[in-house]
Amino acid sequence: MMGTINSYDKVIIGAGLYGLYAANYCGKRGEKVLVIEYDDAPFKRATYINQARVHMGYHYPRSLSTALKSAGYYRRFHEDYGFCILDKFRQIYATSEQFSWTNGQQFKEFCAAAGIMCREEAISRYFKDGSVDGAFLTEEDTYDAMILRDYFLNEIGKMPGVELRFGARLESIYRSGDKYEVEYGVAGTKADGTGAGNGGIVAATPYILNATYASCNQVLKKVQVEDGDGDAVDFKPFGIKYELCEIILCKPSDALKGYGFTVMDGPFFSIMPFGKTGYHSLTSVTFTPHVTSYDEVPKFSCQNGVACSPEQLGNCNECLNRPASAFEYMSHLADKYLLPEYSYTYEKSLFSMKPILKSSEVDDSRPTTIRVSSMGPKFVSVLSGKINTVYDLDEYLE
Repeated sequence: MMGTINSYDKVIIGAGLYGLYAANYCGKRGEKVLVIEYDDAPFKRATYINQARVHMGYHYPRSLSTALKSAGYYRRFHEDYGFCILDKFRQIYATSEQFSWTNGQQFKEFCAAAGIMCREEAISRYFKDGSVDGAFLTEEDTYDAMILRDYFLNEIGKMPGVELRFGARLESIYRSGDKYEVEYGVAGTKADGTGAGNGGIVAATPYILNATYASCNQVLKKVQVEDGDGDAVDFKPFGIKYELCEIILCKPSDALKGYGFTVMDGPFFSIMPFGKTGYHSLTSVTFTPHVTSYDEVPKFSCQNGVACSPEQLGNCNECLNRPASAFEYMSHLADKYLLPEYSYTYEKSLFSMKPILKSSEVDDSRPTTIRVSSMGPKFVSVLSGKINTVYDLDEYLE
């Protein structure tokens, strides 16, 4: 490979929560770490563009294991990052009268089995007659991604051994012997405003963390293994379904401001505070995903081959080809359930790519999947759709 070679203890690909958490974790241990990120700043995709739910487990009544893990990490996340959490609202879960996989009694039994709070509420206080068969006050909060981002940037800024490179264009990952050589170009600058330039940069490392979420398989496809390297393990892609998703931000009415509502378990909706922004996020199981791809890497008709392609996923939220909003459909669904006083008005839409393990479609489980493709040099990929299970990374970073 050509270009100046710089050596690092770890190279982390992706500057979402999992990437910056890992960089902070390793930086505190005195390691020399490089983080490379395609966008011009961190937290511009799925870490920001989601329901911003700090999961307690309520969302997974058909996967007790997912619920238990969520509940277990909920307290720890509060202790570590309480400054970015909004908990001053009432989070109401409800089970739909029709087309639901779970009824009110089953939901209560599930919460008891998971050991999580579930207090029955009067249905008529929130919902239209005949729409739900159970309403429950729960303990679940929302986090503000931008506050959390700034915290990590501030902490990492104190660590001379951690380098952040934004606007990075990953070209190849070459495995040879006991190290990887990661070649990339830089379209932007480092976090401190220095280091502008392009092409031919090579980082050598015995450890790579692939924390790119929806781009996980695209990164795996860039790994090249030296001929005759008999201990190469497994760089096969994850079995993923890709969904191009829309999160709608709304201005809540005075009555709605202090509440979040989630109707489950089926093709329903959720509307809840979006961190500390003053907005509520509106999502729907049916209408939040606009288009779907079951290919090994994300393939969509909207890709232009320049800013976005099956080889390099662009930022859907900044794409001119992003879909028209599904607000009309989502709001119509929510209005079928909620009383009129819990109203809201459309503000804007956010779009991002969501990868879902195909194996999770049966029971709606959302496990944090961490795969070690090679032990020496080490190559680790993480795929998780929940923010407070980030602690699963700890044992892999030692």
